[in-house]
Amino acid sequence: MITHPVYSYSLCIALPLMLFFGFYFIFAPVPDKAIFGNYLRSRRIMGTALLLLAANYAVHFFVEIRFRNVNAAILMNLSTYFLCYWLFSSALTTLLDRFYITRRRFVVHVCQWLLFTALSGVVLLGLPDGLIQKAGLLVMGVWLVAYGLVLARRLILAYRRAVRLFDDTRSDDVGAYIRWMSVFTYWAVIFGVGCGLLTFLPDEYIYIWILSSVPFYIFLYYSYMNYLLFYEQVERAFESEMPLEDKNMGEALPEEEHELPSCYVEIGEKLSAWIESDGYLTLGLTLKELAEISKTNRTYLSAYIKQTYQLSFREWIASLRLEYAKRMLLQNPELTVAEIAEKSGFQSASHFIRLFKENENCSPARWRKNESGQNCL
Repeated sequence: MITHPVYSYSLCIALPLMLFFGFYFIFAPVPDKAIFGNYLRSRRIMGTALLLLAANYAVHFFVEIRFRNVNAAILMNLSTYFLCYWLFSSALTTLLDRFYITRRRFVVHVCQWLLFTALSGVVLLGLPDGLIQKAGLLVMGVWLVAYGLVLARRLILAYRRAVRLFDDTRSDDVGAYIRWMSVFTYWAVIFGVGCGLLTFLPDEYIYIWILSSVPFYIFLYYSYMNYLLFYEQVERAFESEMPLEDKNMGEALPEEEHELPSCYVEIGEKLSAWIESDGYLTLGLTLKELAEISKTNRTYLSAYIKQTYQLSFREWIASLRLEYAKRMLLQNPELTVAEIAEKSGFQSASHFIRLFKENENCSPARWRKNESGQNCL
């Protein structure tokens, strides 16, 4: 007999999904290439976290521990969340930094989890109900939230570092392929803190905690599936550019315009000739390729672009391509927007239209109809 129907039905919805996602992440195949090894490791870590959460749900469903011993249920939830926080953050951070997981870091986090679980057990099972126990629970809750926020901050910093690296070295918007990690992280912070609070809800509202997880994990599953399509491109970008960044981190570059080195004059002349020849239309152009064409150092070339144009390499190339596309729109009315996007070096027509709207506040087609674009606003 089902004594708590809403609670049980919500678990019936969430538990099969969690099991499917967990086993899929661990066992589903990936392309048979060495470069996908890091993606597979990340996905298996995520799958382990999902199966741990599924085990938590299973205990709630089959044992109904929430209604037998509420303190034991809260202890199980807090311990599971603490461990899964690290597994979630490690899985995503590994996609941005293959060297993130080390033996030392693993031991540190496992010890923190064991300590947190032990102290939570003392508070929930060892202390009598009353003010002292509530104060202890508050401390454990703050600890859990703070731990999650620290992990989220570390992941966001790794994400921003990766986006900055791509913007400074690639003309294509490679950072768009990992943007889902930023969305997921912020959502995870809200969801994780929310789960911690929902754990203490009265019994009749606990189904909210369970159902709130469904869209969260569906988004995670979809994101990993979609990222598989672009992972190789992103990882190769990491492999080609990370050594450059590490190597040049110690190089001192002038920050004021009046301190520009004499070689910048030569760099400017070479870039002007390159722009005149429409070299920026090359698909997949990288800073490394432009440095080789200009016969200059990538570090100085990147600094020159930032100081002269106040733009990253990607933004600078995009601005050149947009100006070229505008000329094409006016001079070649027989060409479609998609054809102009391709001829202007953009990844796709949709990417071109989005950038055009951001810069001109209207679509390329409307801008063309208005000839000079004066009436776009």
